[in-house]
Amino acid sequence: MAEIIQRQQAAMQQSGRKTMQDYIKAMQGEIKKALPAVITPERFTRMVLSAISVNPKLAECTPQSFLGAMMTAAQLGVEPNTALGQAYLVPFRNHGTLECQFQLGYKGLIDLAYRSGEVSIIQAHVVYANDEFTYELGLDPQLKHVPAQSDRGEAIAYYAMFKTKDGGYGFEVMSLSDVQAHAKRYSKAYGSGPWQTNFDEMAKKTVLKRVLKYAPLKSDFVRGIAQDETIKTEISEDMYAQPNEIVYEVDEDTGEVTEVGGE
Repeated sequence: MAEIIQRQQAAMQQSGRKTMQDYIKAMQGEIKKALPAVITPERFTRMVLSAISVNPKLAECTPQSFLGAMMTAAQLGVEPNTALGQAYLVPFRNHGTLECQFQLGYKGLIDLAYRSGEVSIIQAHVVYANDEFTYELGLDPQLKHVPAQSDRGEAIAYYAMFKTKDGGYGFEVMSLSDVQAHAKRYSKAYGSGPWQTNFDEMAKKTVLKRVLKYAPLKSDFVRGIAQDETIKTEISEDMYAQPNEIVYEVDEDTGEVTEVGGE
């Protein structure tokens, strides 16, 4: 597989005439090897081609980064840019270059967590103004949410919870303003992409990532979640091992690390 990929990457660099669709079709063999049995390569390819059709900016991304994001989705076994909300291929301005960033959706995050086999329940929900919602922290944490039967009002908070097979549990709550502040601070893609088209889903993912830090999940889950919001320009049999190519800046005054750019 490595030799085939090297030849494909060489072809990318030598030819300026190929379209993104050509590159995708040329990677059919590698896609088939990477995918789990539940997703056929034909179906996965249709998803990726559809993503380009819906968002033409993806076709303007560098071929290496687009194929890297595509193969990351394939190896994780998640559907990119579909109604399932498992994952997204997102155009991202990385230090002046339009590249393709791989992003997990909240449903993809839940799916990966269930695959770990350690948890029995994982949920994330939106709290609306007219819902009955209370929670307590401390030695006896409590969480209660009773959705209003009608006219639930505006979204005011988001929460996620998990329960393990041995009875352990955990939850995390974030207000709407907490989520917005977090997204603006840590995601330079906040101005476009899923944050603008699927805010509730991205908010659920944010609170899920927080609560799952306390769940007893296996290393495969940790490696999988580490692929979120990455740009890969090298393709291999183990996309997890490939470095994230996003360029970061460090604020000299605060020491805060931020991504450069964003599209």
